[in-house]
Amino acid sequence: MDNKQPRITVSISKEELAQLPMANFIGMVKVIDKVEDAAAAVADLKTSDVIGFDTETRPSFRKGVINRVSLMQLSTRKCCYLFRLNKIGIPEELRQLLEDPNQLKVGLSIHDDFHNIRNLCPLNPAGFIDLQPYVKQFSIADNSLSRIYGILFGKRISKGQRLTNWEAEELTIHQQNYAALDAVACIRIYDCVSDGDFKPELSPYMRPEQENERIERERREERERRQAEIAENPSISVEEAKEIEAKERKKELAKRRRQRNARRRKRSGEAGAAPKAQGGTE
Repeated sequence: MDNKQPRITVSISKEELAQLPMANFIGMVKVIDKVEDAAAAVADLKTSDVIGFDTETRPSFRKGVINRVSLMQLSTRKCCYLFRLNKIGIPEELRQLLEDPNQLKVGLSIHDDFHNIRNLCPLNPAGFIDLQPYVKQFSIADNSLSRIYGILFGKRISKGQRLTNWEAEELTIHQQNYAALDAVACIRIYDCVSDGDFKPELSPYMRPEQENERIERERREERERRQAEIAENPSISVEEAKEIEAKERKKELAKRRRQRNARRRKRSGEAGAAPKAQGGTE
């Protein structure tokens, strides 16, 4: 008889994520839009034992058109620096920091960022940890920053500013806080799992591996549907893209709700049919 227990992984659904309270950025933000300000910013970053990393790119809603990286976020635990690459490029001090193997930097899906950054200048990044594969050793199945953050801290990172113009003359406060939170979140995730503060077996988002595979398949199908819809409308506006995304999210939430209710009804029926001597709490 095979007594092997099913492998348990941790994953949060879109419905569960949507119910979490919003995460807010708390800290200092400094916008670097002059080359002469880069050296002081890099000097402060180098005093940190770990640096959070992320980038933003002005969105394109035309098929085949990909814009260059507009913004690079590098953060300590107290202050996030927003380097406006569309205005200053990559100063030498910044390039040296990105290539320093002794300066720990953490980000998410960083290979995509590097690919786009190399369109600005030659770069051989070193000293980076990609959190996507890193969190897998702690049984976290999800890949996105917002889902991983939700699992660890019970808060939701809003993506409302993602499709805004990152090459605007001035970044709004909302854009600055959104960009800074993404970089600081990478540090918080790294600290949490590395310090042993996260216990997968105690997470409310534990699931059998088979269910995670189903959830991932549904997410992939959802992304493909959205991309196909946008590809069929190359002139789609930012507002229309947001409306499409909101519509898909609403449909997904309704579907999750129906599935959850069906599972509850099934469990309730099984519990009612079971002998009382075998009853108990889950």
